[in-house]
Amino acid sequence: MNPTVLSLEQALTLPYTTQRFVQLGWRVIRVESPPDPQTRRGGDPNRYIGEDIGCDDLHSYFIAPNVGKEAITLNLQEERGRELLRGIIRRIPVDVFLCNTIPMRYERLGIDFTILKQANPKLIWCGISAFGASQPERAGYDPALQAEMGFMYLTGEPDRDPMLCGLPIIDLKAGDEAFAQVLLAMLERQSEGESFQGRRIDISMAQCAASWLITALPQLAFTDDEEKLYRRSGNEHRSFIPCNCYPTKDGFVYLAIGNDIQWRKLSQIAGFEHIAAPERITNQGRLKEKNAIYADIRRGLLNYTTAEFIRVAVAQNLAVAPVSSIKDVARMDFVHKNMVETKLTNGGIVSLFPVATTTPFLESMNLQLGCAPRLGADNMKVYQEIGLDTSEIERLKQDGII
Repeated sequence: MNPTVLSLEQALTLPYTTQRFVQLGWRVIRVESPPDPQTRRGGDPNRYIGEDIGCDDLHSYFIAPNVGKEAITLNLQEERGRELLRGIIRRIPVDVFLCNTIPMRYERLGIDFTILKQANPKLIWCGISAFGASQPERAGYDPALQAEMGFMYLTGEPDRDPMLCGLPIIDLKAGDEAFAQVLLAMLERQSEGESFQGRRIDISMAQCAASWLITALPQLAFTDDEEKLYRRSGNEHRSFIPCNCYPTKDGFVYLAIGNDIQWRKLSQIAGFEHIAAPERITNQGRLKEKNAIYADIRRGLLNYTTAEFIRVAVAQNLAVAPVSSIKDVARMDFVHKNMVETKLTNGGIVSLFPVATTTPFLESMNLQLGCAPRLGADNMKVYQEIGLDTSEIERLKQDGII
């Protein structure tokens, strides 16, 4: 039987994590706050971000990370709500509980590992936060963490302002780490059997981000020269010359020359003969003349379209690629064939994103998952599952508990 995941989630990093469990065929129930009686809005703020598809609590930005899930509402500010949470974990039963709440709120909301473990002694508990349990008061979002953890310092042109990455990579890195750690805990539970005592996993988004500085931080151990430390380098590779992005007649290409043989092959392409020079034979020599080389390559590309240059460069076994738009990527065969689809509330079928790897469950579903749930869509189903009748569920709703 597939595991059941209960997730107090919002924003992106944790919904992305649990989306990966959905793709394995696991049951994922997301927990959100009930709607405000006056505004009638509640739950994950991401529900209200992006294009309006006809449902106030189901906008476009929210849909992709949340397809295939169930959704309930629960007021954890009230003790009755916290009791219900423990009841769900005990009676369904829940195998994995996750949250991406500020750690200082864990005990107040009744979601701390020591509290929920009483409902299921074998519970796997995972919390994602900006700086982990060591800094329980710190909130954080991907852009601010990209700034604080050195990612913006390394991104952009050297003589211009630091820049964010085009994707929320720290959100996604932390989500993948949580996914991996929960899987490891599940393996431990399986191998340890009755002796398994549950597992607490704390994921620090900042620590996840720092782990990706594996090509930058080691420099501190090998050089005292500030000028040699990593800094913004635009589209250049920091070591191999010339690796850069260049304009063509109708677009852009990225050309990566990784050794001296490839450099010689580039200089033999028609229109690029002028780049050859004795002092440029080695990478060290090219490093000294890199700006002049970039200008010479741009000159060589004046008479090539993107497709034309890629064709001649590939014939020389050079590493070259167009700068593709998102529409271009969507049309790629391996991307198009692996797209997850869902049916919207208006009946339309949309393609959302390609999976990283196709799972047996997704194959059985023909890559189609149910639309992201509306706020509290599965309240009746889940609360009846733990033994409440219709009148009890309605009373909880009237009292603002769900």
